[in-house]
Amino acid sequence: MVNYIKESYNELKNHVTWPTWSEAQKLTVVVAVFSVVLALAIWGVDTVFSKAVGQYFQWIKS
Repeated sequence: MVNYIKESYNELKNHVTWPTWSEAQKLTVVVAVFSVVLALAIWGVDTVFSKAVGQYFQWIKS
Protein backbone atom coordinates (compact mmCIF):
# COMPACT_ATOMS: atom_id res chain seq x y z
CA MET A 1 0.00 0.00 0.00
CA VAL A 2 2.84 2.40 0.85
CA ASN A 3 4.50 1.56 -2.47
CA TYR A 4 1.27 2.37 -4.32
CA ILE A 5 1.05 5.78 -2.63
CA LYS A 6 4.72 6.54 -3.42
CA GLU A 7 4.27 5.54 -7.07
CA SER A 8 1.06 7.58 -7.34
CA TYR A 9 2.76 10.64 -5.89
CA ASN A 10 5.72 10.17 -8.24
CA GLU A 11 3.36 9.86 -11.22
CA LEU A 12 1.51 13.06 -10.27
CA LYS A 13 4.72 14.98 -9.65
CA ASN A 14 6.73 13.90 -12.68
CA HIS A 15 4.40 12.71 -15.43
CA VAL A 16 1.22 14.78 -15.22
CA THR A 17 1.03 17.98 -17.24
CA TRP A 18 -0.69 20.51 -15.03
CA PRO A 19 -2.45 23.53 -16.56
CA THR A 20 -1.10 27.00 -15.98
CA TRP A 21 -2.82 29.20 -13.39
CA SER A 22 -4.52 31.35 -16.04
CA GLU A 23 -5.67 28.29 -17.97
CA ALA A 24 -7.07 26.76 -14.77
CA GLN A 25 -8.97 30.00 -14.06
CA LYS A 26 -10.42 30.08 -17.58
CA LEU A 27 -11.49 26.45 -17.37
CA THR A 28 -13.06 27.08 -13.96
CA VAL A 29 -15.13 29.92 -15.43
CA VAL A 30 -16.21 27.68 -18.33
CA VAL A 31 -17.33 24.95 -15.92
CA ALA A 32 -19.17 27.46 -13.71
CA VAL A 33 -20.99 29.05 -16.68
CA PHE A 34 -21.91 25.66 -18.12
CA SER A 35 -23.20 24.53 -14.72
CA VAL A 36 -25.42 27.60 -14.38
CA VAL A 37 -26.76 27.24 -17.94
CA LEU A 38 -27.48 23.54 -17.41
CA ALA A 39 -29.20 24.26 -14.07
CA LEU A 40 -31.38 26.91 -15.71
CA ALA A 41 -32.27 24.54 -18.55
CA ILE A 42 -33.25 21.79 -16.12
CA TRP A 43 -35.27 24.30 -14.07
CA GLY A 44 -37.08 25.43 -17.22
CA VAL A 45 -37.92 21.90 -18.34
CA ASP A 46 -39.06 21.02 -14.82
CA THR A 47 -41.31 24.09 -14.70
CA VAL A 48 -42.87 23.30 -18.08
CA PHE A 49 -43.50 19.66 -17.18
CA SER A 50 -44.86 20.63 -13.77
CA LYS A 51 -47.37 23.02 -15.32
CA ALA A 52 -48.29 20.49 -18.02
CA VAL A 53 -48.94 17.77 -15.44
CA GLY A 54 -50.93 20.23 -13.31
CA GLN A 55 -53.06 21.19 -16.31
CA TYR A 56 -53.56 17.52 -17.18
CA PHE A 57 -54.85 16.73 -13.69
CA GLN A 58 -57.07 19.82 -13.73
CA TRP A 59 -58.50 18.60 -17.05
CA ILE A 60 -59.04 15.07 -15.65
CA LYS A 61 -60.63 16.46 -12.46
CA SER A 62 -63.28 18.50 -14.30
